[in-house]
Amino acid sequence: MSDLEAGPDGSLRCGWATSAPEYLGYHDLEWGRPVADETAVFEKLCLEGFQSGLSWLTILRKRDAFRHAFASFDPETVARFGEADVDRLLGDPGIVRHRGKITATIANARATLELREHGRTLAALLWSYEPAAREAPRSFFDLAASTPESKALSRELRGLGFSFVGPTTVYSTMQALGVVNDHLAACVVRHEVELLREGFSRPDRPA
Repeated sequence: MSDLEAGPDGSLRCGWATSAPEYLGYHDLEWGRPVADETAVFEKLCLEGFQSGLSWLTILRKRDAFRHAFASFDPETVARFGEADVDRLLGDPGIVRHRGKITATIANARATLELREHGRTLAALLWSYEPAAREAPRSFFDLAASTPESKALSRELRGLGFSFVGPTTVYSTMQALGVVNDHLAACVVRHEVELLREGFSRPDRPA
């Protein structure tokens, strides 16, 4: 895969965007666009955990099934899941049937609710680790699998009871939610994403 590829409209995009039809829409309309909605942040963090060891394309193709299985990733509902739900999910061929990742999602929902009880939100926590502005990456070689910010956020999340939130998973989540803009410099989508980030109201994190 090259760093940049022309899409159906002839414009250059991050090379991975043109490798599958599902990737094209995800790249153009979702990846890197800033998100503050708590449920959307929770969903993406959990799906990135499910992606560990797999391709993101696998998760994209199963996303509707994941949403159905996990009550649209409503943390309050998922936090109430018990052993019968775990067994149900382990028997669901539409999702990734991995006990550790399933129980981690339930644990993450409970940790999200505990954050709220202390006057914080998961979205605000993630955005509090937004790095300083940096030069746009020009190739995939300019992109790291993890950063000092994602390592620090990973440590805090684990300390708060979250699971499957290693530094690489956390950084992928930050990329997807627009906490960083890792569209390559010559990607047709990068400028639009940057404008959205400039006008975006970051969720506050109470002291």
